[in-house]
Amino acid sequence: MTADYHQALIEAYIDAYNRFDVEGMLVTLTDDVRFEHHAAGELAVATDGKADFEKLARVGAALFASRAQTLVELRDEGDVVVATIDFHGEIAEDIPDGPGAGTIIEMQGTSEFSFRDSRISRVIDRG
Repeated sequence: MTADYHQALIEAYIDAYNRFDVEGMLVTLTDDVRFEHHAAGELAVATDGKADFEKLARVGAALFASRAQTLVELRDEGDVVVATIDFHGEIAEDIPDGPGAGTIIEMQGTSEFSFRDSRISRVIDRG
């Protein structure tokens, strides 16, 4: 696969994420996709397979009134493509022991993407 194809696949995944289009995200993934989210250097959540990813994606979408990931940079690092991403989101409802509705979250992080069979097979978010 070409680097251009990987970039197009990553852009399609991010575009679907920004539109709260879980089905659109799933189309870009292998059936056995591995997803990890690391926060403050610790593994916060992980899923294996599309079904678990879909459940997490739907919960995540419900947390935000609006959200946007903006691709800042892509770096090819051998077997993975590392994306630097700016995130902006507004919390939809009060989260117990967390931020309240209307809270704006802005941060920059990275996502590592691996590929197999013309799809994304692994996403590791670090923020």
